[in-house]
Amino acid sequence: MRRFLPGSLRGQLLLLILLTLALAQALVAWLFADEREMALRAALGQEAASRAANVARLIAEAPEDLHPSILRAADSPLVRFSLGAAPAVDHSGHGTEVLAGQIASQIGTTPVPEVRLELHQTDDQPQPMPGMFGMSGQMGQMHRAMQPVPISSVEMKISVAMQNGTWLNVLTRFHRPPYQLAWTAVGTFAVSAVLIGATVWVALGQLTGPLRELARSAEEFGRGAEAHVIDPSGPNELRSLTGAFNRMQERIRRFVDDRTRLLAALSHDLRSPLTALRVRAEMIDEDETRERIIATTEEMQEMVESTLAFARGVSNAEPVETVNLSEIVASLVADMDASAGLVTLQPSPEMVRVQLRPTSMRRALRNLIENALRYGGQAEVRVWRDGEAARIAVEDRGPGIPEDQFEHVFDPFVRLETSRSRETGGAGLGLSIARTIVQSHGGDIDLQNREGGGLTATMTLPVA
Repeated sequence: MRRFLPGSLRGQLLLLILLTLALAQALVAWLFADEREMALRAALGQEAASRAANVARLIAEAPEDLHPSILRAADSPLVRFSLGAAPAVDHSGHGTEVLAGQIASQIGTTPVPEVRLELHQTDDQPQPMPGMFGMSGQMGQMHRAMQPVPISSVEMKISVAMQNGTWLNVLTRFHRPPYQLAWTAVGTFAVSAVLIGATVWVALGQLTGPLRELARSAEEFGRGAEAHVIDPSGPNELRSLTGAFNRMQERIRRFVDDRTRLLAALSHDLRSPLTALRVRAEMIDEDETRERIIATTEEMQEMVESTLAFARGVSNAEPVETVNLSEIVASLVADMDASAGLVTLQPSPEMVRVQLRPTSMRRALRNLIENALRYGGQAEVRVWRDGEAARIAVEDRGPGIPEDQFEHVFDPFVRLETSRSRETGGAGLGLSIARTIVQSHGGDIDLQNREGGGLTATMTLPVA
């Protein structure tokens, strides 16, 4: 069902309001039609009762030899009069006593005659009564032409006791009146829908406009773009939301900047004592002790350099540029693999434009490729576009990673390789730096083991 709805909040609310208006209009029309039907049926019933009373009074006052003529004159395609020794109605139906009393009072003879009346619903199409005279055939054809489809009708039987001991039996049917579409109601609905729709569209614009601005600013802020203050607009609730978002941006930016400066300062200040420790270690006479201290110092030095790289990775000082992703990846691969042939590239057949900080992104991609070379000896790089996302896959044929460790390896200073060798394990910050940089661009990195051995690291970035 969702595919049939408009995508925007404004469109969905407007459609909901118009559907509610149409439903209310249809309900009113249905109620009006029902009341109209009841009124028309009541009028037809009263007319048939008055007609029966008039015929009964004529028969009571006219000579007996005129009775057949009176009956033939009173007959119509939907009303049949007859005189008989027995009543057609055994007893008055429930709820018809009042109408029967009205017929008796309209006859006006003394004593008041007995009147029996019966009403019941029938689904049979009203047909002209048989036995008509004169133009009855033509009238029946006209009636059938006016009623092309079966409709429900009400059949009413009336039996009036005459003074000579006979009964005047009346059989009449009146059908449900056809529903007539009132074009004035349609026009009223159309005008109301247009006016309400226009008013709601303008009013909702005051809500959706600031919401779109908030969404755009949040997306840009998530990609690491420079935070900018949004001017509050719209209702008070939206103004409060905009103010809270502006304050949140400022607090997050200040927190990230403070953490970056702290990491950079700490790593920079550790360089001097580590250099002095390395110089003092060279003066130790015992070879084994000297080598161990030098190795430990070099490992600490690499951790400091990696920490500085991590701090540079989370820094957003570099401006954002719109670039062709395949060109950035091709340039990096060419720099890393000028002659060894250990890195192969499969660029995208179409241009994939993304917004990123080129230097930071090259650092992240370099870490992924170096990780593949360290554990697999070779790296295969693919670039392609997947809908609204740009993807870069770095694949190797190394030992892979246990699936329960996929997220753990992105933590800072985590190394699954336990030898602590710098040549095989590094400092444990490469994947952390890479994911931090990619996430600051609004993307992410996912890991997956390859069939036949190896690992695939897929970098996903939003398309510009």
